[in-house]
Amino acid sequence: MKNSMNYSIESSLKSLEDKGVIIIDPRQVYVSPDLDLDRIYPGSVLYPGTRLTGKRTLIGTGAEIGVEGPATVNDSVIGAKASIASGYVTESTLLPRAKAGANCHYRGGTLLEEEANTAHTVGLKQTIMMYGVTMGSLINFCDALLSGGLSRKIHTEVGSGFIHFNFTPWGESGDKATPSLIGTVTEGVFLDKPPIFLGGMSGIVGPKEIGFGSMTIAGQVVRKSVPDETMYSGGRSDFERPFSYNNSQPSENHVRFKRESNIEYLAQLYALKAWYTQIRLKRSRLCNNEELSLVYSGALETIEECVKERVKRYKSFASQWGAEPLNDACLSEDPFEFSGSIDWKPELEYDKWIWSLSSSEKSLLHDWIVSCANRVKSNL
Repeated sequence: MKNSMNYSIESSLKSLEDKGVIIIDPRQVYVSPDLDLDRIYPGSVLYPGTRLTGKRTLIGTGAEIGVEGPATVNDSVIGAKASIASGYVTESTLLPRAKAGANCHYRGGTLLEEEANTAHTVGLKQTIMMYGVTMGSLINFCDALLSGGLSRKIHTEVGSGFIHFNFTPWGESGDKATPSLIGTVTEGVFLDKPPIFLGGMSGIVGPKEIGFGSMTIAGQVVRKSVPDETMYSGGRSDFERPFSYNNSQPSENHVRFKRESNIEYLAQLYALKAWYTQIRLKRSRLCNNEELSLVYSGALETIEECVKERVKRYKSFASQWGAEPLNDACLSEDPFEFSGSIDWKPELEYDKWIWSLSSSEKSLLHDWIVSCANRVKSNL
């Protein structure tokens, strides 16, 4: 049995090397029997300590796995020239040129777009980092979407030692109907909004919204939403009062606020789904780039998982506190087709194409994506 298993692994590694995958030391690389070798592209680099598992796993051209230490990739899509320094990535998607720093821990529902990157020891789950968003070290983000910035150089950033608090302990088992929007999809996709800076050694108690161009200073817990272009520092006085998990409950205003926050977040996720379906995938097909189309399809799967998670968490919250239910069937409807006349410029990379859009083209796309989000908000 042992010899049979070893032969299977060795045969798979040999097949990968024969087609141009660079394996630094085959003795220290594991590929599972269910791995689709056709989804591991030539020019990708597997460093010692790499483990690839799961049918969904894709490693794009020039991607690097395990640059700084052992790395496990399970059922995840890693785009061309993306890199994982070390750590564990499962049920996630990294677009081309995204970077995960050492000792990363990415769980289901994680999506990093182009040039998004995290430094060492960052945990993500149900979190979307749009183009160029950067995180420092020792960070934990669950249930959030981040956008903002103009380029890889001028980008939204989260300082080291930051936490997004995604659990509310009211009631018998608490709830996670707590997604936060750091920027938005409908504005952030155009790469023309001022970046957001979240100062380090801080946290946000979700659900909250942080506007473009805003800055929260280091060393605080953000307990309220922050408007566009605002510097925010919040304080909290000491207090003490009787408390019981079972006898505590949110006010009607809080229940209403959470419902509205979840509707807005779902509308933004739906807008992102529309953008990938109607814009990104269409361009990748015009480019005849099958690999990129597969990566974008992986991103769509991740977005869909985020939608399912948000619906599940809200339903649990609503059933516990009698909140108005959502008409989540509308989330399964196909987005409005984009029928505007624009120059797709398939010869350009995605970010360069976005920057090249004329004001009239950008206006057409903006009106369309906002209409997608508004339709969901009105139907939910």
